[in-house]
Amino acid sequence: MQRPSLLRLLCTLLLLALPLSVTAQATGPDYTAWKNVAQRAEIAVENGRASSSALESLRIQVVGWREQFLEAQSANQSRIATLNSQIASLGTPAEGVEEAPDIAERRVELTSQLQRLRAPVVTAEEAYSRADGVIKEIDTLIRERQTDALLSSGPSPLNPVYWGPALEALGSSSSALTHEVSQAFKSEAQRNSFGRALPQIVILALVGFVLLWRGRRWSYSIVGFLSRHTQRGAHVWRFIASLLQILLPFIGLIALVEAAIETGLLGLRGTLLIDDVPWYGLILLSFRWLAGQLFPRREDEDTILDVEHKHATEARWYIAAGAPILVTALVFNVLASYDGWSDATRAVIGFPILIVTGVVLSRLGRILSVGLIDSSSEEETPLYRLRISRLLGRAVILVAIAGPVIGALGYGNAAARLMFASVATLALFGLVLVLQSFVSHLYAFIMRKNDSEEDGLIPILMGFALVLGAVPVLALIWGARAADITEVWTRFQEGFAIGDSRISPVDFLTFAVLFSAGYVLTRLLQGMMRTSILPRTKIDTGGRNAIVSGIGYIGIFLAAVIAISSAGIDLSNIALVAGALSVGIGFGLQNIVSNFVSGIILLIERPIAEGDWIEVGGKMGYVRGISVRSTRIETFDRTDVIIPNADLVSGMVTNWTRGKTVGRVIVPVGVAYGNDTRKVESILLGIAREHSMVLLNPAPSIVFQGFGADSLDFEIRAILRDVNFVLSVKSDMNHEIAKRFAEENIEIPFQQRDIWIRNPEALSSGVSDVNKKSDATDKPATEKPAT
Repeated sequence: MQRPSLLRLLCTLLLLALPLSVTAQATGPDYTAWKNVAQRAEIAVENGRASSSALESLRIQVVGWREQFLEAQSANQSRIATLNSQIASLGTPAEGVEEAPDIAERRVELTSQLQRLRAPVVTAEEAYSRADGVIKEIDTLIRERQTDALLSSGPSPLNPVYWGPALEALGSSSSALTHEVSQAFKSEAQRNSFGRALPQIVILALVGFVLLWRGRRWSYSIVGFLSRHTQRGAHVWRFIASLLQILLPFIGLIALVEAAIETGLLGLRGTLLIDDVPWYGLILLSFRWLAGQLFPRREDEDTILDVEHKHATEARWYIAAGAPILVTALVFNVLASYDGWSDATRAVIGFPILIVTGVVLSRLGRILSVGLIDSSSEEETPLYRLRISRLLGRAVILVAIAGPVIGALGYGNAAARLMFASVATLALFGLVLVLQSFVSHLYAFIMRKNDSEEDGLIPILMGFALVLGAVPVLALIWGARAADITEVWTRFQEGFAIGDSRISPVDFLTFAVLFSAGYVLTRLLQGMMRTSILPRTKIDTGGRNAIVSGIGYIGIFLAAVIAISSAGIDLSNIALVAGALSVGIGFGLQNIVSNFVSGIILLIERPIAEGDWIEVGGKMGYVRGISVRSTRIETFDRTDVIIPNADLVSGMVTNWTRGKTVGRVIVPVGVAYGNDTRKVESILLGIAREHSMVLLNPAPSIVFQGFGADSLDFEIRAILRDVNFVLSVKSDMNHEIAKRFAEENIEIPFQQRDIWIRNPEALSSGVSDVNKKSDATDKPATEKPAT
């Protein structure tokens, strides 16, 4: 008879399970069966005699029922919402006024339907509350038992009375192990079985020894080869290759364990211990790999934690030494459980392990607290990982001292939990640092960036996600149950209530996905309109920009509304909260709202557009961008001026190029008195007509403004085809005027003033007095004045 294929078997199971699931979903929860389970769980909790494993089994059943009740609460939701809307549309009957008979009859009918549809929902809500309460009671009972076991005191390992029995128990377990192996070897049936399995045993043993002996060297060779022959992504390839240091020896251990089990000569204790050997080996290999990643052997390799070379060697040794300690504790725990060691024996045999663990922790803590190098400059804040490492190092030193002391006082369970949880925490901390470094290198490799650009925002966020993912593992290390983690996740999935609406992470995810999709579609539509459709129309640039901006606002608004509605968020409840906040927010944000509305007006009426030359508030320049809050103007000095949109709507704005680029230029000219005015007019008119930017229709004109204080004043008035060149046109005309006037001997005057003195005789007498004083001053000192 042929065995059915795996694919056919899976298809059969799916076909059998599908009708069952559909039937269960259609019929709803079996409340009779649930009552039996609930009563049994409540009795077990009330008596408190059931074992923790039995309580955990009951809890799993109750959790399954609770999930069914949570799904049942969403039954008929759409129909219930429709009935509520129908009842609300009938209105509220006024007091003292008799309602119309047909409306009253319809109200009673709809209310009856609503109650009938609400009945299973109410039943599911009540059952859900009961199941939730039972789960909380079971969790509380298990936690109390764990706390009592952790804080219970036992015999002190320092009491010499317990040393002899402890050594005897350890020797008895070792003797029993060797006795079982020898008895199995003496059995003829076992030897025959060993002979039949010998070829398979030899092959497995050879594979295992080769992988254990050469696996790490092969991985080192691969890492060295990649380091020499890779330019981009060297860190990534080295990290991936370094995992072979764990994988290849681990496969070798599995092969050796299978070979040992196939011999059939291990006995009960030997089989019990050797089953876990691959996992013990995995702990040893992982700690050694982690030590090499945190503190590389080569000084030229990048280090995650900067320490001196001597401290790095010491840290590698102590990290690798932590694994055998854990493995030894696990092996003794298996023997103690199988052979039923007493509490005194456990305490005595476990106390040396606590001492050795304390020494390892104290040395690692010292390296973390004082051995790390602060590579940041004096002006910069030290790296966060340096601070965390030093803080963790001080805490580890305290644990290394407190653990053995607590164990010596008889609190062996608390000491073991404290010490070994600290070792696991250090390992987890190192693993997170290694993975964060790998994620940064991987991001730089994928995005084709330099190694100096690894500390970007995305790698930091990914590292933060790794830290969040390590939090549940850290909780499990320090005694949390897996059920506690799943319960926290269940509460998280349930979400929180806003009014009558319940928002869960699934709702947030739905909102994020739909809004992102709507946002992307809006941007794609804007790009298509901007590059493909609108350029083929006769709409000007300003109109195109207005249409594209309007599509963006409408698209984002619709995407938000659709995402909120699809996520199941009741907009009416949010509207109530928004209405309450709008009054206070309106006063604080009235300027922003005013600018926003003004921006919409600018996009609709388009009094200005991008590229226009405008003047507003004494600032003149080109419009470079119009947003919902402000407009950016680039002045002729190449500086950006941000002007609120409200100023453009409510203030006076001069648009020099609105709708066209044609504009007028006025060039003032002055000539000296005595020149022929008609000749000057003819010369200026010729200069204006000869310029390439001046339009001949309408023709330029020369205006004789009048007689100035120092000159005869003329003006060239001409219409330019592009007013943006008005300054260059003025400059060109002035150069040409200076040239032509020099050729025609027409004088360009400068400012002159005539000074008239009213009493010149006073000026002459003052000059003579000054001359006399000057003569008296120049005479020698020995000369006497004449009489």
